Amino acid sequence: MTPNPNERVRSRRYNRPRRAFSWLGVILGLTLGMAGGFYWAWEVSPIVEYDTEPWQLNPQDRAAFVVAIMLRYDADGDVGAAVQSLIDLRLQDDPIQAVADTACQLATTGYINSATGLRAIRAMMNFYQAQARIGCADDLIQSASIVPTQIVEIAVATTTATLPPPDTKTPTPGTASDTTATPNRLIVPTSAPQSDFIFVNATTFCESANSGVIQVFIYEIDGVSGIPGQVIRARWENQENTFFTGLKPERGIGYADFDMQPDVSYLLDLPGASDPIPQPLVAVSCTTSDGQRALISYRVVFRSVS
Repeated sequence: MTPNPNERVRSRRYNRPRRAFSWLGVILGLTLGMAGGFYWAWEVSPIVEYDTEPWQLNPQDRAAFVVAIMLRYDADGDVGAAVQSLIDLRLQDDPIQAVADTACQLATTGYINSATGLRAIRAMMNFYQAQARIGCADDLIQSASIVPTQIVEIAVATTTATLPPPDTKTPTPGTASDTTATPNRLIVPTSAPQSDFIFVNATTFCESANSGVIQVFIYEIDGVSGIPGQVIRARWENQENTFFTGLKPERGIGYADFDMQPDVSYLLDLPGASDPIPQPLVAVSCTTSDGQRALISYRVVFRSVS
């Protein structure tokens, strides 16, 4: 009996040794798994970094941190705290000279075009100059911060005596003194622009992870660019405390926060730069979206007007 050719082909097909796995399937599975993992990590549930050490910041954020330290020093005069904060940044061997170098870098950019930027550079200069350090900002700010003057012509009434003519054979009647208005050229200095802020709004939220926190955001006039190193004052029950923006740059250079106590009312202002907020912020209890009890929290926004 002659074997059927079709049966021989079918037998070879099903009797071939099977592969343990397919390389194409492995590569395809890894590719899809990595793509899905990256999408989940970047888009669906990105990791929010907290408690970043100052020295781990990028150069731009470290410069903003230096500005915040110097403005804090300008407000409280604590040299030791300022130097320790600079050491924590691990800038270089001489942290005070690092302030001079940072001021030089900022002064050569448009950073000094705003009143807040110019105030920050001057605070840095006051710090490192007192420690016998120098930087290029010493020359740049000196020439860039001359107080402008306005020339005004004001007519001031003055008395000009008209002398009688010398005696002649034909006497002339005496001439009385005349009062005339002589324009005098007066130089009237105008004041340098001052940093000033307005209260924009205050909104509330209730979260277990952020219970009883006042979050403050301070922006430039554009309402977008944050301002580091701005001092904020909280007052309550004959007490007060100051805190500064920029010390948590992972939340934004214009961000600062303050922890409230239950059932206490707080008033906020920027000392010497803004009026107090119109209504106190009261730390009352609230219920979160998942039914947990917490203290109500606030987001407060200030904006520069110059």
